[in-house]
Amino acid sequence: MEKETMSMIISGSIFVIAYILIITDKIERTLIALCGAALMIFLRVLSQEKAFHEIDYNTLGLLISMMVIVIITRKTGVFEYLGIKTVKLAKGEPWKIMLFLSIITGVLSAFLDNVTTILLIIPLTFSVAKDLHINPVPFIIAQIFASNTGGTATLIGDPPNIMIGGAIGLSFMDFIKNVAGVAFFNLIVTSVLYVIFYRSKIHTLDENKKKVIMMNENEAIKDKWLMVKSLTVLGLTILGFMLHGVFHYESATIAIAGAVVLLLISGHKPHKIFEEIEWNTIFFFAGLFILVGGIKESGLIKLLAEGILDVTNGNPTLTMLGILWVSAIASAFVDNIPFVATMIPMIQDLGDMSNMDLGPLWWALSLGACLGGNGTIIGASANVIASGMALEHGHKITFGKFFKVAFPMMIITLIISTIYMIIFYV
Repeated sequence: MEKETMSMIISGSIFVIAYILIITDKIERTLIALCGAALMIFLRVLSQEKAFHEIDYNTLGLLISMMVIVIITRKTGVFEYLGIKTVKLAKGEPWKIMLFLSIITGVLSAFLDNVTTILLIIPLTFSVAKDLHINPVPFIIAQIFASNTGGTATLIGDPPNIMIGGAIGLSFMDFIKNVAGVAFFNLIVTSVLYVIFYRSKIHTLDENKKKVIMMNENEAIKDKWLMVKSLTVLGLTILGFMLHGVFHYESATIAIAGAVVLLLISGHKPHKIFEEIEWNTIFFFAGLFILVGGIKESGLIKLLAEGILDVTNGNPTLTMLGILWVSAIASAFVDNIPFVATMIPMIQDLGDMSNMDLGPLWWALSLGACLGGNGTIIGASANVIASGMALEHGHKITFGKFFKVAFPMMIITLIISTIYMIIFYV
């Protein structure tokens, strides 16, 4: 018993210290996660074999493969083409551009992932804002919100969903059936609300509108033949995600197949593409899986799960709504990735200790963690990346500036999601 207690204290201390360091953002979070993982093994909380077994290779395989597909697709210029086309469709009107780009950001985030979408959309936003002589910050804030909201809709749209799906074997279509509808409803509602809020603050001269309308979108396409190949492979990969339950292949297997095929037919040197993969993110996930594996192995997560059951008295509705709101508020102030990594084994333990249907709890965790990431500028990886890009262009998005607009909007999406969960799962 004493050994178990000591193991809980050691693993809990490592995890909490790592968590605090990740929140403060003073040290590179990948380094923190890997140091924490190494300590878990070195202090014998986990054996090396068990530590490596805790890493979810389905999640990592899916992430790496989708990065490869997007990196190659990005080289064709198709995303810039889409942006220019959108601006022309809006006839250079700033509020229309904000609405269209927000919805496009949300939809792309569902199928590419929110971080990748932000990396593609934000440079385009700066270009358009420069041509129109308007402040890009309102557009960026709306796009951050749209990326996290749209990413909630699918298995591959947001890292928390990838982690949840990988841990318990949920399919692409499971997410489409259970959370896509409310995610896209939230996307449309909040995109419209952002336009209403910012419309009086984004004006431009007619001559600037004409300049933007004159842009030639066809010039953005750098390689037409590669674009055809890339979009075909991307489309088939997404179709594979939808049907992977029929063919009984893991989502990572489908993504790896798509990435390998595109590498074969693209003509690009694999090592050049691999250099552009966000390895920092991949190793952060690996370290995090081992960190969470340590507190799971010590029995600490089981103890926390028992505490939740005591508070809710095992009531499924209270547990579901509790997970939704606690996940959202926590994810607003703490990066949602480590939070979800902690919650997954906790919910699994809840299932082991009661006869509760875990299905609604997974959807509550998905909605809470993904939407909660919108609450603050540090709530999700996409937020941090977008604010960093803005700062590079001389536009500082402070914690307070983002919080004042985004947190109330996040609460609106949670209220909508609560109504949805009660209607469909209670």
